Amino acid sequence: MTVTTAGPPAADPFSHPALFYSNTEEYLAGTVGFIRKGLANDEPVAVSVPGPNLELIRAELGADADAVRLMDMTVEGRNPGRIIPGVLRAFADTHPTGRVRIIGEPIWAGRSATEYPACVQHEALINAAFTGREVTILCPYDTERLDPTVLVDAHTTHPTLIDSDGERPSGAYDPDRIFASYNKPLAPPPAIAQVLAFDAGTLTEARHRAGEFGKRAGMLDDRVIDLELVIAETITNSVVHGGGRGSLALWLEGRQLRAQVRDAGHITNPLAGRLPPQPFQFGGRGLLLVNHLSDLVRIHTGVHGTTIQMDLRLA
Repeated sequence: MTVTTAGPPAADPFSHPALFYSNTEEYLAGTVGFIRKGLANDEPVAVSVPGPNLELIRAELGADADAVRLMDMTVEGRNPGRIIPGVLRAFADTHPTGRVRIIGEPIWAGRSATEYPACVQHEALINAAFTGREVTILCPYDTERLDPTVLVDAHTTHPTLIDSDGERPSGAYDPDRIFASYNKPLAPPPAIAQVLAFDAGTLTEARHRAGEFGKRAGMLDDRVIDLELVIAETITNSVVHGGGRGSLALWLEGRQLRAQVRDAGHITNPLAGRLPPQPFQFGGRGLLLVNHLSDLVRIHTGVHGTTIQMDLRLA
């Protein structure tokens, strides 16, 4: 299944430009100018960027900041898989008519190499998630602090580019290709991991054993509940859609717990778990919940099986 066509439809009202900035002045000129134009047109505006940048925008807007929905991306978008349903669509869907403006900065210098592939895939999927919508999503990129590979990838995930030379179409725009290129196999669990096989008859046991692992690792009670929910949804999906069985591995990676579920299924819809459920929709909420509760979700899927890896901070 493809994510989008090779280029945006000619009449598509959705707009997804990348803003390349090299200093604070360029950042504020691009972002605050975008916001003020929206406010002047009575368009709803939301901003989700890392905390320090959020404060820069807030200060520059002054009293106008009260008219803008301001969110810290390091909190709301800590897991890139949560950004479309929990940040972008959550705001846009409350304004179903007229143009909506959003600034989203999901990639910043503090993102880890483990997080980055999920960030790129998120940026590629925005185009499919908003096709046909009267929405403009501006994505800033710091050209001084981000790796050059990040900037190259931004040309591929955004149909429009904005920099100090102005605005232009991206000749490298190809979100399908970039999404597929980051669909890479995940490393197997380390030797220290606790590995459990599960099937329909052992789902409850696997969930409880995951919770006990979290408690022994020092997880607070509310995070243990989150962990058990995440594991329950993931392994149940494996039983229902992934061949009836699978394996669950649990281990500690620094100050977070990492869980990896492998099965024989193939996730063919790239937007699975990234779109808000429709009214009266039956099913389809499991991976959405996993994205919401986890601090990072990585997925590798293909005809030979699927691996879903979830990180949850201990506190």
